Amino acid sequence: MSQNKYRAVVTGGTRGIGFAIAERLVKDGLEVITTGTKKDASHPDGTSYYHVDFLNNDSVVDFVEFLKKQQVDVLVNNAGINKIGEFASIDIEDFDQILRVNLRTPFQLCQAVIPNMKENNWGRIVNLTSIFGNISKEYRASYSSSKFGLDGMTAALSAEVSEFGILANSAGPGFIDTELTRSVLGDRGIAEIKKGIPMKRLGRIDEIASLVSWLVSKENTYISGQNIMIDGGFSRV
Repeated sequence: MSQNKYRAVVTGGTRGIGFAIAERLVKDGLEVITTGTKKDASHPDGTSYYHVDFLNNDSVVDFVEFLKKQQVDVLVNNAGINKIGEFASIDIEDFDQILRVNLRTPFQLCQAVIPNMKENNWGRIVNLTSIFGNISKEYRASYSSSKFGLDGMTAALSAEVSEFGILANSAGPGFIDTELTRSVLGDRGIAEIKKGIPMKRLGRIDEIASLVSWLVSKENTYISGQNIMIDGGFSRV
C-alpha cells in the first residue's frame, strides 16, 4: 500500500507500540513525524523527530502551533502515562498529570490537525486507548478515567467530522509483549496473565501496528467512531 503524499504524526514513537506504529507507517510509504520526551531519543529510520513534553504546557502549545502549519493527514495519539494506586490514596496531581497526557493532549492535537483535514476532505485519526478504557479493575481509576474519556472524545469527534472524510477511531491494546510489560510484571506475572487470555499469549507490537496501519489507510472507508480491542479476546471473557 503506497500513500507517498500522506504525512503522519505518531506521538510517543520512540519505543514499544509507538515505535512499531511509526516504523510500519514508514513502510507503508507515509512521511512520519514521531515525538518523544527526550531531546535525543532513538526513533525509527525514515522518520523525523520532534521533542515535546506533554506535561509542560508551553511545550504542548509550541507543538500544537507546529502542527497547525503542517499538512497532517494521519494522527496517531499513542503517548501515554500510567500510575497504579488505591482509589482513596491517589494524589490529585498524579491524577491530573495522567489526564493531561492521556486525554487533554490528544484533544489538543486533534483540534490542531482537523482544519487541514477538513480542507482536504480526508484524514485519519487513531487514539490509542486500552483494554482499561473498555473494562477496568482495582487500582486503575486514574488510567481508566483517561482512557474511557479518550474513547468518549473519539466517538464525539467521529460524529462531527466523518462527513468530511475524516475517520476517527480508538484502538485498545491488551497485554502486549514490550520491555515495559516484562519489567513491570516479570515472568511470573506474565504467566498468570496469559492464563486469562483466550489466546494464551501476549500480543505483539507488530499486531497493534498492523491494525493502526489499516485504520489510517485508504482501505478503511466506513469504520469510524469505534473502540477496537486488540487483546486476544481478554476483554470478552
